[in-house]
Amino acid sequence: MATASQKVTLSASRDIPFNKLVLSQSNVRRVKAGVSIEELAEDIARRGLLQSLNVRPVMDGDGKETGMFEIPAGGRRYRALELLAKKKRLAKTTPVPCIVRESGSDISAEEDSLVENVQRAPLHPLDQFRAFRTLREQGLSEEEIAARFFVSVNIVKQRLKLVSVSEKLLDLYAEDGMTLEQLMAFTVSADPARQEQVWEAIEHSWSKEPYQIRRMLTENTVRASDRRVRFVTIEAYEEAGGTVMRDLFQDDDGGWIEDVPLLERLVADKLKAEAETIAEEGWKWIEVAADFPYGHTHGLRQLAGTPVDLTDEERASREALREEFGRLEAEYAEADELPDEVDERLGEIEAALEAFEDRPMHYDPTEVGRAGAFVSIRHDGQLSVDRGYVRPEDEAAEGDGDAGAGGDGDMATDPGTVQRTVITVAGEVENPDEEEDAVKPLPERLVTELTAHRTLALRDALANNPHVAMTALLHKLVRDTFRHVSSTGCLEASVRHVFFSVQADDLKDSPLARSVEERQEAWQADLPTDDEALWTKIDGLDEASRLALLAHCVSFGVNALYEKANPCGAGPTSHGVQQRISEANRLARAVGLDMVEAGWRPTVDNYFGRVTKPRILEAVREAKGEETAQLIDHLKKPDMAKEAERLLADSGWLPEPLRLSTPDDVNAGDDGAESDALPAFLAEGEDTEAAGADDPQPVAAE
Repeated sequence: MATASQKVTLSASRDIPFNKLVLSQSNVRRVKAGVSIEELAEDIARRGLLQSLNVRPVMDGDGKETGMFEIPAGGRRYRALELLAKKKRLAKTTPVPCIVRESGSDISAEEDSLVENVQRAPLHPLDQFRAFRTLREQGLSEEEIAARFFVSVNIVKQRLKLVSVSEKLLDLYAEDGMTLEQLMAFTVSADPARQEQVWEAIEHSWSKEPYQIRRMLTENTVRASDRRVRFVTIEAYEEAGGTVMRDLFQDDDGGWIEDVPLLERLVADKLKAEAETIAEEGWKWIEVAADFPYGHTHGLRQLAGTPVDLTDEERASREALREEFGRLEAEYAEADELPDEVDERLGEIEAALEAFEDRPMHYDPTEVGRAGAFVSIRHDGQLSVDRGYVRPEDEAAEGDGDAGAGGDGDMATDPGTVQRTVITVAGEVENPDEEEDAVKPLPERLVTELTAHRTLALRDALANNPHVAMTALLHKLVRDTFRHVSSTGCLEASVRHVFFSVQADDLKDSPLARSVEERQEAWQADLPTDDEALWTKIDGLDEASRLALLAHCVSFGVNALYEKANPCGAGPTSHGVQQRISEANRLARAVGLDMVEAGWRPTVDNYFGRVTKPRILEAVREAKGEETAQLIDHLKKPDMAKEAERLLADSGWLPEPLRLSTPDDVNAGDDGAESDALPAFLAEGEDTEAAGADDPQPVAAE
């Protein structure tokens, strides 16, 4: 006959006055963790006691109940109630719901305390995220939720952001198929379909790093720090209906612009509006673009304007600022460190004084009618306006004199004629990305762009080294004198400013370009335009200034560009290009050219996105070793290029066309040595057509 199972008996529940409760020394919790007693007290004050205390009768020496009860399980709740009682927010006789363990039980108080803390299952983070979402849907604000659960508003926003991810990905996270860091990365995008698409792309890959997820989600966006975004402002973009992708879990530098076509339209509209305002000044033409290439003013004559005089009020303001600046400098001359407010004020004064120096220019109205301006965006997002450039076809014919007085001169110079400014908005062309796995030569266009960077660096280095500049010029004169090399010009020695028909987008804003332009502007401001006055000026310069001016002028004749030889005879020959590169190497060694110190760094745009995958791996292998190269060899080309940019950012690695060669590396290129051999970085592997068949061919700059 089967024995009946024993029925389970539960401990009785009682309401016991608070002043009859004491904390048991059998409570196993010793380490403070979790929500503070103060926060728990506030929560109890709002919600009441959600969980009863576990208590036992206190016995006297004779084994009789004393009417007091000790608490082995629920000590933190007791201390929270105790805190409320001390603050007079809880009466000492308030009944407290308790579960009473009978005296004489064979279960110890320590066991009750331990089991209560061990047996409870912690809440899964996803359950918490979804609970926050439910509260938000019930009408609670983020601030109210934060106050009720004693967390910051930012934490509430982060948890609500996490629960906005695709439900499919949330289920994966709940089943431990995804880490919290990966889930955080997916919050960058608000598009569940795009989130799932990215996960499907990396799901079976061994590499599912959060940075990779973020990169894939933002690959078709524009950084908020981009010059175009800073130009139109985030606020204007959002007012136009654009969305901004943000990362609440790490620094995102302002986020990402998702609607790129909208951004481009806003940029074009604002630039055009600025151009229309500038057109009221009477210019014949205005060219508008987000950016112009280096040397875009080549062949144009720049008008010599005069700065607009300061008003009496402006002069007084300038003098007051100068006095304040001098007073602050004198007051804190002995201080080791300036106070923040003083340092900030000095910066404000410097900016204001610079604004006084950067005066608007006044131009001859007759000249304005045949000249134009370039409107673009500076690297810091501010408007850039370059006024006063005359095209060759708009120059007044010799003998025209005052064309406005009659004859066939420019209509713009006729006072009775109203000329409408022609505004041209430049477009942009993207080069399609190519996926190639073969080891192929560097594309010729890329080599030309790289050597344009090197040419500019050589010019800057040569201009700062009068000794080498003098040597180079003397070398040219000796060759012309003793070897009877044909040349043109009165002196039979000339400097032809070589411009780059093919160049990378980043060349214009490079430190080298700014250095060359600043030096050019400084000399131009100091040299007279009249030829006789110019001779007198040069003749009166001290020796150091003469050498510096010589070096600057000679530097503009440097041409270290690689160009494809023209087999038809028009343009450079293969031997001519080889000789040019050889002499450029010699010049680079003489000035100690270092393209890393000059500021060049390999990026996706200027190198890695332009070469094949084996080339990318070769670069990483050279700079970081075989093990690092193996970490990225499984990636697709776009991802591989971006990873290579990150890995080699501060490595000092340079592609072959930018490296400083040794004399042993120089190909034989003397006058008597005919050689049609291409450089190694162009000749290895397959023929050049395979690497850059779609690239436009550069125009010879001979």
